[in-house]
Amino acid sequence: MTIYKAPLNDMRFALYDVLGAEAVLTRLEGGEAHSRDLLDAVLDEAARFNEQVLAPLNASGDQEGCVYDKATATVTTPKGFKEAYRQYAEGGWAGLTAHEKFGGQGLPAVLGAMTKEMIDSANLAWGIYPLLSHGATDALEHHGTEWQQETFLKPLVDGRWTGTMCLTEPQAGSDLGLLKTRAEPNADGSYRVSGTKIFISAGEHDFSENIVHLVLARLPDAPAGSRGISMLIVPKFKVNKDGSLGERNAVAAGAIEHKMGIKGSATCVMNFDGAEGWLIGPAHKGLMAMFTMMNAARLGVGIQGLAVSERALQNSLNYARERLQMRALSGPAFPEKPADPLTVHPDVRRMLLTQRAFVEGGRVLAAYAALQGDIESRDTDPQVRKNAGELLSFLIPIVKGLLTEAAQECTKEALQIFGGHGYIAEHGMEQFVRDARIITLYEGTTGIQALDLLGRKIMQLQGAGLKHFLNEISTFCQTHADNDTVKAFIGPLAVATKTWGDVTQAVAQRAQANPEELGAAAVDYLYFSGYVSLAYVWARSVLAAGDSSLSANDKQAKRDTATFYFTRILPRIHVHKAAIEAGVATLPEVL
Repeated sequence: MTIYKAPLNDMRFALYDVLGAEAVLTRLEGGEAHSRDLLDAVLDEAARFNEQVLAPLNASGDQEGCVYDKATATVTTPKGFKEAYRQYAEGGWAGLTAHEKFGGQGLPAVLGAMTKEMIDSANLAWGIYPLLSHGATDALEHHGTEWQQETFLKPLVDGRWTGTMCLTEPQAGSDLGLLKTRAEPNADGSYRVSGTKIFISAGEHDFSENIVHLVLARLPDAPAGSRGISMLIVPKFKVNKDGSLGERNAVAAGAIEHKMGIKGSATCVMNFDGAEGWLIGPAHKGLMAMFTMMNAARLGVGIQGLAVSERALQNSLNYARERLQMRALSGPAFPEKPADPLTVHPDVRRMLLTQRAFVEGGRVLAAYAALQGDIESRDTDPQVRKNAGELLSFLIPIVKGLLTEAAQECTKEALQIFGGHGYIAEHGMEQFVRDARIITLYEGTTGIQALDLLGRKIMQLQGAGLKHFLNEISTFCQTHADNDTVKAFIGPLAVATKTWGDVTQAVAQRAQANPEELGAAAVDYLYFSGYVSLAYVWARSVLAAGDSSLSANDKQAKRDTATFYFTRILPRIHVHKAAIEAGVATLPEVL
């Protein structure tokens, strides 16, 4: 069985030493109580829950999977999953970051990101259930009426109910303008929702007494395309005006998917046959509410990539330290043993350092993005809130795109370190590889993230978030140019940052002449952006380590990993720059 130990020391280093989160959070409106003592207590309890309750269910959940009963259209989750959710709800985790007026604890989003990482490292498949509930909670907080918030939001926050996002249809994946689900108005203000949705995570399960589906559909007078989409609340059980449950609604799971990984998560085909629903937000403006859910979910999926990489690193590092294979090239490192441990071999260290660079750098990047969400929500200065929102919006496709793609590399390297044993199910590495594969696909593929970054955040929004980020990095480089602690990293970072701006301008100019250039450049541009972003947080990490309470060995490890990143991973930007410059002409239209 694979091991999992919550990386609390590194989480605290990222949170307090690198990001200075305590000072930021306690100055925000309503954040006076968000001291380090409170945050640490939550992190400690989250570690206990995830190490002791969720992590032991990871392998068994994969082996058992979910079971669909066609006769009753019900789903039974793997043994232990339902009980784990009961403990999760009773512990108040469902409402950790939700607003107090809805029954939540109102704790910072960045703390929620840290606890989510632990959940997904412990049990990625289980963690998908609350992920969808959080998306529904965000949508209802921002777009629901007072009655909807009282009736649907509060039970979600306290964990009695769970939520879903019902977007995809057989003919409409990322192109939501093609969806066909219909919503017909009733005399009482409700709607009859009819259609089929696919790939609906947590669409049916045995965790909660009700499931709140947030469904994209078209009203009878809807214009064509994505401008004609509305969002509706469709509960599994009808809900009376006083909040009590009524009869079963006309929505049911028609099947569950048989998947490559995350087998403990129920991925459902959902059939709506005139189900009662309620419009959330204005008619034909459902995309606004959808993007509220989607942005939260995309950041969450980026954290899933970080989480599965963390667990793969822990297990491959433990194995490499214990497994004896051959001798060091320079001669026996441990002559008293029959062979040397794997860590004496440079290529094994390369694979371990690659994982560590992505995990520890990715942790700071994801937490930095989540912290912008806290600033956007609760800073007292409107301009500061606006800037933080633009920066968060810009970072979300980078966090989602890069950290999920990095998870493919990290889990592959972890399996490689195990050699043939990694291919065997008993060692657990192959589950990490399978589980990680989906995260580059759902909530928007890497190509969709890249188009969002380059097409929307750069072109449509004039790169507002990029400008904030480039200015921040440039200021950091100027401030610390003569600091011996980080001088070795400042030069390469400054050059990469300037090149990032130059590449962006060049792509934008070519796209004005031919919009196809955006599609040709987008994925390479996302990688380029992600690698420079990680370089920045690694430079900040080295600087922060010097004044931190880390041990001397841990401080040196930070510097060593940063050096590895700057010399062996950051140079990948040159390949991506060359690919960007090659342009759409290298992609023939006829294949």
